[in-house]
Amino acid sequence: MKILVIGSGGREHALAWKCSTDKFVEKVYVAPGNAGTLLEEKIENISLDINNNEDVSNFCVSNNIELVIVGPEDPLVNGLVDFLESKNIKVFGPRKGAAQLEGSKTFAKDFFIKYGIPTANYKSFDNHHDALKYLEKIDFPSVVKADGLAAGKGVIICDDREAAEKALEDIFESNAFGDAGNRVVIEDFLNGEEASFIAVVSDDQIIPLATSQDHKAVGDGDVGLNTGGMGAYSPAPVVTDEIHKRVIDEVMLPTMDGLKAEGFPYLGFLYAGLMIEGDEIKVLEFNCRFGDPETQPIMLRLESSLTNLCLDAVNKKLDAHQIEWSSMHSCGVVLASSGYPEDYETNIEIDIKNHFSENEKLFHAGTKFIDNKILTSGGRVFCMTALGETLEIAIDNAYNAIPKINFEGMFFRNDIGKKGLKND
Repeated sequence: MKILVIGSGGREHALAWKCSTDKFVEKVYVAPGNAGTLLEEKIENISLDINNNEDVSNFCVSNNIELVIVGPEDPLVNGLVDFLESKNIKVFGPRKGAAQLEGSKTFAKDFFIKYGIPTANYKSFDNHHDALKYLEKIDFPSVVKADGLAAGKGVIICDDREAAEKALEDIFESNAFGDAGNRVVIEDFLNGEEASFIAVVSDDQIIPLATSQDHKAVGDGDVGLNTGGMGAYSPAPVVTDEIHKRVIDEVMLPTMDGLKAEGFPYLGFLYAGLMIEGDEIKVLEFNCRFGDPETQPIMLRLESSLTNLCLDAVNKKLDAHQIEWSSMHSCGVVLASSGYPEDYETNIEIDIKNHFSENEKLFHAGTKFIDNKILTSGGRVFCMTALGETLEIAIDNAYNAIPKINFEGMFFRNDIGKKGLKND
């Protein structure tokens, strides 16, 4: 069997690697991939414009691709799934209509209210003046969000009105997020602890994946700018059995039913970013793909076949699928370029001591392979991921492996997973 994974980050390395472990999988192509996917057995990088639906389709036909897994959000919002399905190519991911749930925060918030999904109070604005006037009516802290796709960086927590005014100026006047900032959502700040609830969904069938918790802020103690994610661990103790059931009943099933009612039946990874405080659950956002870096520790714990899971979803056979997880904990720490999530240098040579234990896995993200050298090509460069019999051991194993990697300007948070220890 031949598979095509769309994307170039740590998420795509983890998905492609996991699919490649299936004996019945002959080859996994990754478009465009990174240095990590290039160096894996059974995986081959392909130079494709992933936002050109015709190019992707032609490659699938020419190479007898039997399953496409779409990693990042942009191709989903651009209708890649719709196009491939029209060519009778099996593809795992939501169609363009359903992907609006991530592609527009205004669409998502309006959808939440319509279908009774708990979320923060909000208002949406398409001009600077009206958004500024609204700041006179609200309490702080508050949250300003670019409406469109901003690579996980379009969320700004504002402690006071001055900070909110600066955020709006950056979005509307300085064009900080490009077209993603043509509209903004201003919403109430929610207290509590964040968790990621990710499931595989096929129309009205659902299989929840292992719980996880991401760390969005760039600095220790959750301070500083929001990033695409600085690390994650699994499972997340904050999602108790009771919370898990309530998320299914109060968030996931109403979302699936609502999308179906709107004419957008869902297929793919469905990711609810949650805020949990006591027995209160609210949805911060939905993503229509696997999270990064949550994918990396979750894939390390998945013992059954990812390929078969995706195929059963595509073929509407999820109800009969059995998923198996390791009882071990996992922790992934992102190693980033100096300056991230703002300006950073690339093309910095990386030194990797390739002596990883069976409980360690280095997932590449912002890397490329040129002239037999591995170079940086992005802000988030690696996710050093490890297993352990307890969360504390998994954390220690991940951090103890980090000295095996070195590049100029490398930095990472020192507290990934620590908040899980108090709940463990």
